[in-house]
Amino acid sequence: MDIKDKVVVVTGGASGIGEALCRRFAQTGAKGVVVADVNEAGATRIANGIEGALAFRCDVRKEEDIIDLVRFTEEKLGPIDLFCSNAGILAIGGYEVSNEEWQRIWEINVLAHIFVARAVIPGMIARGGGAIMITASAAGLLSQIGSIPYSVTKHAAVGLAESLSITYGDQGVKVFALCPQAVRTAMTADTGGGVAAVDGMMEPDQLVDAVVAGLEKEEFLILPHPEVKQYMQRKTADYDRWLSGMRRLQARFLTGAPLKTN
Repeated sequence: MDIKDKVVVVTGGASGIGEALCRRFAQTGAKGVVVADVNEAGATRIANGIEGALAFRCDVRKEEDIIDLVRFTEEKLGPIDLFCSNAGILAIGGYEVSNEEWQRIWEINVLAHIFVARAVIPGMIARGGGAIMITASAAGLLSQIGSIPYSVTKHAAVGLAESLSITYGDQGVKVFALCPQAVRTAMTADTGGGVAAVDGMMEPDQLVDAVVAGLEKEEFLILPHPEVKQYMQRKTADYDRWLSGMRRLQARFLTGAPLKTN
């Protein structure tokens, strides 16, 4: 998929990965970019710094906001060629995390992608094509030590992307799952990326290089950290051994021992 002359929407576009995506898509020649974020001031600031970009306040937990975002984009720029369902949050902890926090992370990390699919797929099919990129995580392919809610919801996001690709791929809808490890954003500022940074912390600009390359190749899995594919192969080759290794990694993480081993 070539971004040039395409209409692109990015949720969570006011910072981090979303901001980097908006800037790169504009530089790559997108016809128009909509910077969508619950932080309206932040979205406006980013859009004002990108020629031809528009800002839109959107709380992805609310389906009506997603519907309004799609309507706004189509009225201002035309049909959406690529919708990047990027907004996401992290919740630290295990099963003890409060019901309220579980509900919030579920709504943002999973339900929002469903709302996006409902809002854009019918139009894409009618027009003969379009694309959705869901920002999941390597945690959705492997796991996230220290955050059961994040791991669970990112697994769900990957599963949703797979199902959308299987169900609508033959009707012209391309689906991509972006699954990075640790990226230097506000989300990782307090944790340093945790175990996800075992292979180093990636800058957002590096990540978008991988995104553009993945879109051009039309690969379902976009893996900015190539090590993730190797870890997936080890996991599926011997699941019990992989679980044992993850428990050892967790123990090192909890004791503060060095995580990088070769």
